[in-house]
Amino acid sequence: MTRTILRKKRPLPAREMAEMFGVNPRTIRSWNAVKREDWIDEQAAMRESIRAYHDDEGHTWPQTAEHFGMSSSAVRQRCYRARKEREVEAAEKSKHLPGEMPLFD
Repeated sequence: MTRTILRKKRPLPAREMAEMFGVNPRTIRSWNAVKREDWIDEQAAMRESIRAYHDDEGHTWPQTAEHFGMSSSAVRQRCYRARKEREVEAAEKSKHLPGEMPLFD
């Protein structure tokens, strides 16, 4: 069983898997851990997909909540945050004059 399979499925608790592999339970947990940067990127992608499903595709809040398996308040919160993130990105892009190359991206 590879680390990728362990991360996706993890059919048993870390303690039991550690006994099977002959390692410490903390080793199993570290194999399953996701780097913070990756987790942040995953969360941003999830927020954007919720926003797109609701705003671009025109689904209602209850439909969006059911589709993503979350409460209505959770999808609203994520959608609002995704909208704010888009506004900040648009504001950053508009700071640069047309034809001007930004020094840092």
